[in-house]
Amino acid sequence: MRDSGHRSDVIAEGFTLLAGQLPLNATDRELSRFRFRIALAGVAVFAAFVVLIVRFVHLQVLQHAYYTTRAEDNRISLVPIVPNRGVIVDRNGTVLAHNYSAFTLEITPSKVVDLEATIEGLGKVIEVLPKDRKRFRRLLEESKNFESLPIRTRLSEEEVARFAANRYLFPGVEVKARLFRQYPLGPIAAHAIGYINRINKRDLEIIEENEQAANYKGTDHIGKTGLEQKYEYQLHGQTGYEQVEIDAGGRAIRSLSRTAPVQGSNLTLTLDVKLQEMAEKAFGDRRGALVAIEPSSGGILALVSTPSFDPNLFVDGIRSDDWELLNNSPDKPMLNRALNGAYPPGSTFKPFMALAALETGKRTPGQTISDPGFFNFGGHQFRDDKKGGHGSVDMYKSIVHSCDTYYYMLANDMGIDSIARFMGQLGFGQRTEVDIEGESEGVLPSPDWKKRRFKRPEQQKWFAGETISIGIGQGYNAYTPIQLAQATATVANNGVMFRPHLVKYITDSRSGEQTMIEPEPLRILPWKRQNVETIKKAMIGVNTAGTAARAFAGAGYVSAGKTGTAQVFSLKGAEYRASSIKKELRDHALFIAFAPADQPKIALAVLVENGGFGAQSAAPIARMVFDYYLLGKLPKGAAQEDDVEED
Repeated sequence: MRDSGHRSDVIAEGFTLLAGQLPLNATDRELSRFRFRIALAGVAVFAAFVVLIVRFVHLQVLQHAYYTTRAEDNRISLVPIVPNRGVIVDRNGTVLAHNYSAFTLEITPSKVVDLEATIEGLGKVIEVLPKDRKRFRRLLEESKNFESLPIRTRLSEEEVARFAANRYLFPGVEVKARLFRQYPLGPIAAHAIGYINRINKRDLEIIEENEQAANYKGTDHIGKTGLEQKYEYQLHGQTGYEQVEIDAGGRAIRSLSRTAPVQGSNLTLTLDVKLQEMAEKAFGDRRGALVAIEPSSGGILALVSTPSFDPNLFVDGIRSDDWELLNNSPDKPMLNRALNGAYPPGSTFKPFMALAALETGKRTPGQTISDPGFFNFGGHQFRDDKKGGHGSVDMYKSIVHSCDTYYYMLANDMGIDSIARFMGQLGFGQRTEVDIEGESEGVLPSPDWKKRRFKRPEQQKWFAGETISIGIGQGYNAYTPIQLAQATATVANNGVMFRPHLVKYITDSRSGEQTMIEPEPLRILPWKRQNVETIKKAMIGVNTAGTAARAFAGAGYVSAGKTGTAQVFSLKGAEYRASSIKKELRDHALFIAFAPADQPKIALAVLVENGGFGAQSAAPIARMVFDYYLLGKLPKGAAQEDDVEED
């Protein structure tokens, strides 16, 4: 029993010792873990403080200037002040494009509690059309909240008075005066002057490409065509800015400073708008173009494309019905025929062909050919417009009486390469670089041109028979009226070719300093003087005894010219009778001329679409232009057609 009790005491003592040791070991472990966690937390806190200190140093020391500027920007905003657009006047000071002040109804969104309700309420006082709302929404997206935006433009005095009586109902809405572009003469010279319209996405891309984005802040309009487009940056001026302090809600508190805008430069043109107006009236209701140039400088005196359009329609966004009328009209009033219309020159090409023959030695003035009324080549008969022919024909007679057979033979003798080389020097088939965008190149035909023009090998080959038609200004020939006018002016100026231009000088609005657009000779052609005089003498004969004699009968000056008829479609051997052909298929009438013949002051090219013979439709228009420019005679109406049936 004693052994048994002793064993029990030993076991009990062991349990007691074990029970005392287990709590002690667990406490040590927990304490160790706690200390580790404290140390880890301390390291984390220390690291966080290090990061905070580094970030603090970065923000408050290294980036101090940057964030100070950002904070200032949040407090101060720059409100653009749109400059006054430059004025355009003709050579005599007649205003062609200017600005006028008109009242607009404007909303400042930051001052309006319920924008939709405000617009609805305004619509009950003053008419607000859907297009007005649409424009306002677009402006709202592009502008800042504190800027005032037009909801209606060009308010009448009655509308201003009506709003004034209800002004108290519309906080944040006010009437302001703004400048609008105006073209006082409407359609006169519209294709030359061009027009402005609202800036679109493509315009914005161009503005950014030209690094002008800052200067167009707040600007709604930009030049779209003509001189308004070409001289956009000169006309636009320099945008001003007003520094405005704003609160956290984007509301303006006060104005801090103001930088005044700089008005755009003014343009003075070479254009004589009275001559321009008279020339447009001379066309009557006929479609066509006229370009008149001062041979000694290249200054354009008149640039006509008829029918025209009213550029005022575009200033504040053209209405859809007006655009439909212009865009869908069969007369294509938006087409600048003077620069973009490419037409066969017809017989107006002959003086240039004759000059090429003299310069290349292919003909002499007295050398004659026998004209039976046709020229046979390669099994094909190329007919003259005069049955039975002109008999014996020298160079003078070939121009005065417009003998086709003479030029069929000449073209065959010269060859297409020689023709293309000479005509290229005169500017045919290339842009004149006139100061209006979008000019067409036209077509100066050659074997190289044909290879570029056509894809199939069988189409690319140049055939000798194609050269024959080139000689009389038909075939692939296609030139713009301004190219014809430039070539005519070059002959009148004895081979000195100037770049046609519309702007005479640019006037700085601040200093008043005038920057002249100096006459810019493109090239001086080394023609022999006697050769040029031979051509001039023959062109004088055209107006005194030839195809244009009736149109210039009794003129108080001596002029030189050449009539032309451009075929619109092939008759395939049938006789041409205008009365039996639809008007749109009738031949185009052309005429080139300069005057006075001894000391030319004006050279021109006239085109009348589907006008028939040049002597019939185009020459009388030129006569009216010369009479006004040289003698001051004002016509009573449109030019009358002469009953002439040869060119």
